[in-house]
Amino acid sequence: MTNLPRRRLLELMAGAPLLPLAGGVLPTLVGAATLDVARDMSVSFTSMPAPGLNDPAAMATTTVGSTLQVRHGKGAVRSYKLQYETFFITGTMVPDGRGGSTLAGGYYDIKGKPIADASAEDKRQFFSDSPDGSSLLTLKNAKLPGVKGNTVFAVVQFEYTTRDAAGASAYAKLPSPFAVLTLDQDKKTGALSLVKYYNVDTAPVHGVWISCGASRSPWNTHLGSEEYEPDATVIDKDARFRDFSKNLYGDAAQANPYHYGHIPEVTVNADGTGSIKKHYCMGRISHELVEVMPDERTALMGDDAANGGLFMFVADKSRDLSSGTLYVAKWKQLTSEGGGSADLSWIKLGHAGSDEVKALADRLKARDILDCKTEDPKDAAYTKIPYNGKPNWVKFAPGQEQAAAFLETHRWAAVRGASMGFTKMEGVTVNARDKTAYLAMSYIQPPMKNGSGGISVMGPNAGAVYALKLDARQKDETGAAIDSPWVPVHMASVPALLGEDLKTPDALGNLAHPDKVANPDNLKFSETLRTLFIGEDSGLHVNNFLWAYNVDSGQLSRVMSTPAGAEATGLHAVDHINGFAYIMSNFQHPGDWELTTDPKTGAVTGGLHAKVVDKLDPLVRANYRNRYSAAVGYLAGLPQKV
Repeated sequence: MTNLPRRRLLELMAGAPLLPLAGGVLPTLVGAATLDVARDMSVSFTSMPAPGLNDPAAMATTTVGSTLQVRHGKGAVRSYKLQYETFFITGTMVPDGRGGSTLAGGYYDIKGKPIADASAEDKRQFFSDSPDGSSLLTLKNAKLPGVKGNTVFAVVQFEYTTRDAAGASAYAKLPSPFAVLTLDQDKKTGALSLVKYYNVDTAPVHGVWISCGASRSPWNTHLGSEEYEPDATVIDKDARFRDFSKNLYGDAAQANPYHYGHIPEVTVNADGTGSIKKHYCMGRISHELVEVMPDERTALMGDDAANGGLFMFVADKSRDLSSGTLYVAKWKQLTSEGGGSADLSWIKLGHAGSDEVKALADRLKARDILDCKTEDPKDAAYTKIPYNGKPNWVKFAPGQEQAAAFLETHRWAAVRGASMGFTKMEGVTVNARDKTAYLAMSYIQPPMKNGSGGISVMGPNAGAVYALKLDARQKDETGAAIDSPWVPVHMASVPALLGEDLKTPDALGNLAHPDKVANPDNLKFSETLRTLFIGEDSGLHVNNFLWAYNVDSGQLSRVMSTPAGAEATGLHAVDHINGFAYIMSNFQHPGDWELTTDPKTGAVTGGLHAKVVDKLDPLVRANYRNRYSAAVGYLAGLPQKV
């Protein structure tokens, strides 16, 4: 239970939908009303049971079985049931705010022209099944036509599309769209409804590559991401990147790999439009998301790679990420049980401005920065490093340290001695009161278990959430002071948030314990609720879940279940929007079945969804446009007063 010491708690809320990773995302918003809360009041979320085949309809859609419980002192508990409401389904037409309509999740080329799916008989415009990172915000004096209550804005980014109309993979072949949603907030209930959908022009930043997690900055902008930076050393052999370039530019050779793998920032305007820029000085890595600390200068970044690192950026000025210093962590292991624990020290990779790094990206090729080999050259001038799950042997060109640090960040960090052994490092969020950050390690796989980068833990494949203790007065490897009071100094897995692998699948097919978090991905912390919300991207749970973990009581509650085969994404907790609180969350690619089949007959022989696919596939197809769509919505049902 969360004890709420304030007389008036600006409400809570619960979660939002999610879904696994094979091809789509959905932004979901969660809302709640203002509660008048006495000092002796406590609140909590009940934990819903996981849906099973006794109710296949529940497994095939977003279900919310959690309730908000409010207790006055030692008195009776009042319960408020939560439910899920949608804004739209991707692939449907939504209002453009000008009296017309536009395609939700639609894709556009560098000139703003819709990108057609050539495999479709009607050559329909591509649309995403994967809305991901989301932000909810307000602007002073914003009032748009069609808004009857308060004007609220949301930014939603779409990670990718799973497949084209013919069923072939479309992953990473299309430029990621960003949309600004204008929402009408009911002044009495806090309910949100869509009034306008605006597609942000990404041409000024050369388009966007695989936009994944996101956060709202302390200065009220949307900080996006570009995941799995394209490998510039083999770019001519990367068929996906060439398809991306052709769809974006009409030319398979025009896109420059060094323009991707950065942090996009979207600024929303009072008229419901938005503009975008990229920060090239924050390291070119597999950005999952960036979380800016309360000093409004220090940013921690998830790095969703097979050999990832823990990166930190300290901006020169508050509320301005256009220049600063990039650091990477070194893990000094203390324990190996579970997800393990370690003390952290920091290596300075360099200082730069975004314009400076952009100029390097514009003119340099990979061969200008380094020579990279995938087989041992038997030459002492090369350094062996781990990269994307495999060894590389690299030799950097003299005088190219700046380009190496900011354009070949993974390889340069490894050469500098950083601990580049983290696997699937995803969401990051901060608990400011306790000076603690939380970090999701979606999978703990061989690089974290075999000593890569000095990391050797016993953690489960089902992953873990880590707590990072933050402190001031820290120094880098040279003894120079790090100009931040929010530096991680210790990292340890949270026992209650450690996944549990199953030796054999359970009756439903789960490969990890269904009543524990598996493969945590999105994380967001609510300061008001003292609650960490966790969205799963699991290949081990038949359905993925949204969880609420109270950091004071240790209570873990399952709040929501997403459609089978879908991933939970786009999580965003907002404590105060005109007296209401919200949690946004998305789900991707419903019905993205993980199966093994007989190569001759095509018969299903095993896999995570083998026991459920026959019953669930028709239902998911009916709910989500033949599995090409996902929903955007929010949780409702909280009372206005108690």
